[in-house]
Amino acid sequence: MRIGIAGVIAMIGLLVISAVGFAQQDPAKDRPTSVRFEWGVKIPMRDGVNLNATVYRAVDQTAALPCVFVLTPYISESAHARGMYFADNQYVFITVDSRGRGNSEGEFAPLLQEAKDGHDAVEWLAKQPWCNGKVAMWGGSYSGYDQWATAKEFPSGLTTIVPVASGAPGIDFPILNNLSYTYLARWLTLVSGVAAQDIIFSDERYWQGRYQHWFKDHAAFAALDQYIGNRSAIFQTWVQHPTLDAYWDRHLPTAEQYAGLSLPILTITGHYDGNQPGALWFYREHMRHGSSKAKASHYLIIGPWDHAGTRTPKQDVGGLTFGEASMLDMNALHKQWYDWTMKQGTKPEFLKDKVAVYMVGEEAWRYAATLEAITARTQTWYLDSKDGGANDIFSSGALRTSAPALGAPDRYVYDPLDTSSLAYDASSEVLAADYPAYTDQRGVLMSAGKQLVYHTPAFERDVDIAGVFRLSAFIALDQPDTDFSATIYEIARDGGSILLAQDMMRARYRKSLREQTLVTPGVIERYDFTHFNFTARRIAQGSRLRLVIAPVNSMHMQKNYNTGGVINNETGANARKVTVTLYHDAERPSALYVPIAAESSVPGG
Repeated sequence: MRIGIAGVIAMIGLLVISAVGFAQQDPAKDRPTSVRFEWGVKIPMRDGVNLNATVYRAVDQTAALPCVFVLTPYISESAHARGMYFADNQYVFITVDSRGRGNSEGEFAPLLQEAKDGHDAVEWLAKQPWCNGKVAMWGGSYSGYDQWATAKEFPSGLTTIVPVASGAPGIDFPILNNLSYTYLARWLTLVSGVAAQDIIFSDERYWQGRYQHWFKDHAAFAALDQYIGNRSAIFQTWVQHPTLDAYWDRHLPTAEQYAGLSLPILTITGHYDGNQPGALWFYREHMRHGSSKAKASHYLIIGPWDHAGTRTPKQDVGGLTFGEASMLDMNALHKQWYDWTMKQGTKPEFLKDKVAVYMVGEEAWRYAATLEAITARTQTWYLDSKDGGANDIFSSGALRTSAPALGAPDRYVYDPLDTSSLAYDASSEVLAADYPAYTDQRGVLMSAGKQLVYHTPAFERDVDIAGVFRLSAFIALDQPDTDFSATIYEIARDGGSILLAQDMMRARYRKSLREQTLVTPGVIERYDFTHFNFTARRIAQGSRLRLVIAPVNSMHMQKNYNTGGVINNETGANARKVTVTLYHDAERPSALYVPIAAESSVPGG
């Protein structure tokens, strides 16, 4: 998942497990199958609706076994290969169509329905003669979210969950830091009706064309569903909730529900997983509110993967190549986890401490007792420039370890009617082979004069970073609102670029994601960017870090016209240019805080 603004789509939640996401070699393809499935099994819900399931079991199964099931809106057959694997390895595997999807009855209401339906499915499965009463869940993305949704209902048969790449409603889908994105209309089309819409969903040129049309027309975001040809009541409901509010809260576990969880949990996400914000939000909330016993049985893995790679890792992703150690056998790891938590097996050997993080460049896994312990300290780099000139990568500002004493502020002007970003946005999806998502520099190069750019000096030695960047910037606007992105790259000796991390902020939510505070034009305030994605990489000797602060202006993103009004309803007729002025002096030391990696708690990984 990619986008023209450097990495935004790479970071945005992709709540879909497409054919790519499920792609997997059948482990039994070279021998006759010892598995059979039962098609069209009906699982009754408390309101009389029946969900459709396919049950995979070993041909020679005689004793009751633990059950593993996936609840998915992407049609049950999408998990067929997983079903064959687990049934071939002494589990009963069940694929269940979400309510209103596939052959399940009822009406599909994304996100809201999964908690009660998941609970009822667990309780029914636990009572079947081929199940020994122990039920686990499997799945990523939407099917990672619905594991958390089910767990918060405390079904008695639920023994463990393994939420992978879990989107979190209101956190990273369908809004990220209260910014929305055009992908929503595409996703809602994928899950429209009862059948799979994979061919329509996969037609990149169609979606590129519709997004371009909407973008060039400077139309309201609320009109996007009309532009793509699929008017959606769900989309219209979502745009009425642009802020993290009670509507989104009801999808998520409460503090009390986190405290009540007692089952073992294995959370999996990736450096480039679009749903990393959601996956880590669930993890951190459980670490914040869970009991000591429950937290002790919650493990976390963060690999160098994109969204699909969290289920089927690949070595080559978005122009980057990772080492052999990154290629975890996810089926085997899941089986080992289920064996440990449901069959009194041994703990998976890979889980050498509570947190496992892949260090790119070192090409090895590092371990820690907590996520915070992955970071040893932070290194402060202060923003600076000569005579306020930081608008181009070839004439950039600097990142220095010493605080600036004096320094003219830097500024850029953002015009919401500027559509020049289409020059790189419109080709990035279709021509991904030519413009890999994580190494493409076109957006930065073509935005000269419309952004702020800062570089560190070349590093004198390798530096291992691991954790979450932070940026504190003293900024003044001449309008009541605007959207920013802050993006960090490694720039290699040869000038090549590697995307590391990104954050986005809507100025009106600079103080809280739960309530807006419009900007008073001309007032200088500190803006704290604290929602960068987690990353871990060895920055090579001779490389530099690049920080780019820029407007969010892409056909893939909701457009903020800078007025302070209702963004979803505004159009180009409302547009206002905004001047963004960034200060960096002794009184207002804008700074980037770089997470320096700790040594692994397990010597040798």
